[in-house]
Amino acid sequence: MARRPSGPPAGPAPLPSKEELRRFLRAATGRVGKTEIARHFGLSTDQRPALRDLLRSLKEDGSVAPAGRRGVAAPGRLPEMAVVEVFGTDPDGDPLARPVSWPEGSGRPPLVLMRPERPGQPALAPGERVLARLKYIGAGRYEGRTFKRIGSAAPLRILGVYEHGRIEPTDRRQRADWTVPEHERHGAEPGEIVLAEPLPARALGPRPARVVERLGRVDDARAVSLICIHTHGIPDRFPPEALAEAEAARAVPLDGREDLRGVPLVTIDGEDARDFDDAVFAERDGDGWRVLVAIADVAHYVRPGSALDREARERGNSVYFPDRAVPMLPEALSNGWCSLKPREDRGCLFVEMRFDASGKKTGHRFGRGLMRSAARLTYEQAQAAMDAGTDPDGVPAGGMPALNGAFRALLAAREERGTLDLEMPERRVLLDEAGRVTAVVPRARLDAHRLIEEFMVAANVCAAEELERRRQPCMYRVHDQPSAEKLEGLRQFLETFSISLPPAGQVHPRSFSHALSIVRGRPEERLVHEAVLRGQSQAAYHPENIGHFGLALQRYAHFTSPIRRYADLVVHRALISGLRLGPDGLGEAEAERLPDIAEHITRTERRAAAAERDAVDRYLAAHMAHRIGNHFDARVSGVTRFGLFVTLDENGASGIVPLGSLPDDRWTEDEGGRALVGRRTGLRFTLGQAVEARLAQADPRTGSLVFHVLGGAGSPASGGGRGRGAARAAPGRGPRRRS
Repeated sequence: MARRPSGPPAGPAPLPSKEELRRFLRAATGRVGKTEIARHFGLSTDQRPALRDLLRSLKEDGSVAPAGRRGVAAPGRLPEMAVVEVFGTDPDGDPLARPVSWPEGSGRPPLVLMRPERPGQPALAPGERVLARLKYIGAGRYEGRTFKRIGSAAPLRILGVYEHGRIEPTDRRQRADWTVPEHERHGAEPGEIVLAEPLPARALGPRPARVVERLGRVDDARAVSLICIHTHGIPDRFPPEALAEAEAARAVPLDGREDLRGVPLVTIDGEDARDFDDAVFAERDGDGWRVLVAIADVAHYVRPGSALDREARERGNSVYFPDRAVPMLPEALSNGWCSLKPREDRGCLFVEMRFDASGKKTGHRFGRGLMRSAARLTYEQAQAAMDAGTDPDGVPAGGMPALNGAFRALLAAREERGTLDLEMPERRVLLDEAGRVTAVVPRARLDAHRLIEEFMVAANVCAAEELERRRQPCMYRVHDQPSAEKLEGLRQFLETFSISLPPAGQVHPRSFSHALSIVRGRPEERLVHEAVLRGQSQAAYHPENIGHFGLALQRYAHFTSPIRRYADLVVHRALISGLRLGPDGLGEAEAERLPDIAEHITRTERRAAAAERDAVDRYLAAHMAHRIGNHFDARVSGVTRFGLFVTLDENGASGIVPLGSLPDDRWTEDEGGRALVGRRTGLRFTLGQAVEARLAQADPRTGSLVFHVLGGAGSPASGGGRGRGAARAAPGRGPRRRS
């Protein structure tokens, strides 16, 4: 807030109004006192009593809150020092915390982004409590720096494997075992996965716990996803009232809808897809193309304020594991009335788009319809048809060539726009009929995948544009450009490969695409792709638009997957309201809650991504457990002061090489952390370096892998030496594509 004009005063400045004082406190970064307020508003000493009365009045109506001995702050603000508890980490590994004390009825507690007080300070672990210096940074968030470590709060629940009177946690962040008194095991047998809760204990000695739920055998093939569901706190049971609402669903009537049943729309999904929420059609339109994208009408079934709506919002999104899905909606909807099954009538929201020959959009319109999918195609079937220029069974003549032609036009427009296209191979876990891992392979990246992606991106852009045009609230999918700090770190890393980036302020998505093109086909390609990915900001949901940097788009919203993403359901409701397509649109009360909803579903999306990566890591560890002692071609993918991380060429498995397993030497990180150097031997391990690695340990319970380095350019011929103990594996790579 700007100060009032300075200069020779003609007399005392007027006392600020209540609203002026509220605005000043909201803009302040923390506690302020009467002196700061008086100075800001140019008040005299004689006006102090009146200022005190004004502040007292604002305290009484809740407009300001006491802060410290004599200060005040905007309501809901944390003090400059507070006890916070770490509950997780952000994508960069920095701790996230919440205040331990937060008044009931005050909404969701603010988020504290913890920063190290000094270089080399030990990292904070989930559950740890610290007294932190806090600085308000806006949007209900604080930056925190540790002043004093207080200790760890006992976890509310412990997930682990029961073994003869003790529990071995499955969460790699919990290092201590728990003891279970005989009368508290409640029938648990050795080798069972259990949920337990802590019992009161003395300060010293093992910590006791009681078993509260038995979840199944750890050697069961379905144990991996079960562990991940509980480790990450993913809701996996629907309340009875939500199930009852889903079971009561019936077919959508044609009343008031546009009849699209004569349009040969097709769904194109993975072979293992469990729900079909989008269908596509294309045809020639003069020199350009007419494209229709139809999306399941979830809003017809999931009404605001219903039990289904409350549960879908709480889950935020579906979560997919190799052996099961945890859906956002009950199966009666997700695999039933909301799934666009072939040759069955389904309600839909659709967007009809027209593009010229160069892929530039010339117009669009939205509607609510009744459709009937002509065919359900897999990506492989669609790709074969695209390659052959023919149509698969069930697709009318010319349907697939028209889809391919429209896709090529949109692809040309995308390349002209200059988007960031990271080709990170997603790992696919193959299971046999018994649920055991047979292989972990890269998931194929076909033009058929890109076809659907381009059509969905175009539809999402239209949704954001339509809502803006009609002045409706919108749940944007936003992606900020990289921070200056991340950009500088990436710049230094790329310089080791003789790759340069433009100056700050001139970086465009095509800058990164150019860097990736330089290393295409080179040994360090994967490493550079991962570094560029880590150098980006994370996409998020927000009702305020800042654009989508990665896609080089000014406005973007998720519209195309309402079965599995709550954000898309919100966008559907906003379109229904704006286009007056029915009574089940976005209400005023829900629109006011969009900031909180956006923050919540952003967190649930990241929770789902972490759980899915965790599952792949654990499946990989189970798959690798019988290969202990085998040698693998690998590359150094991380360098730390406590060892190396390596990634196998064969399947992308990542694990740690403990410092103690390297030859006896004084190992130090070089400046920038891109190499580990032996001071005595001169041996050097650098990022991207090819090495031969021997698998030393594999723990399916935690998903951790430990390797010893055997060879590689500039590395020792043997990894013998001082092998002492195991270390935890790094989180796996290969995230799902989430634009």
